[in-house]
Amino acid sequence: MVAENDLVAIFHSIHRVMKAEKLLKLAGLDILLIPVPRQLSSDCGLAIRFAPEVGAAVLAVLGREELLPTELYRRSGKGYVRIPLTAPPEG
Repeated sequence: MVAENDLVAIFHSIHRVMKAEKLLKLAGLDILLIPVPRQLSSDCGLAIRFAPEVGAAVLAVLGREELLPTELYRRSGKGYVRIPLTAPPEG
């Protein structure tokens, strides 16, 4: 479900993740609502998965709406690496 280097955005609440999904789809971005991977934890249980190629656009849309994720992770091997939200999501 989450490919190598895909990004996973974690939110505080189901309301925020659902609003983020709606905004990103309206913006025409290729994202997918997924269950939070077992290796990660979240009170909400859902996350948004997207490719690194659209990472900057995803964060720009969410930033404009003051809806940035609580945490951002990149799939790496069998695990996930946390990405600081101040770092560029691509690469």
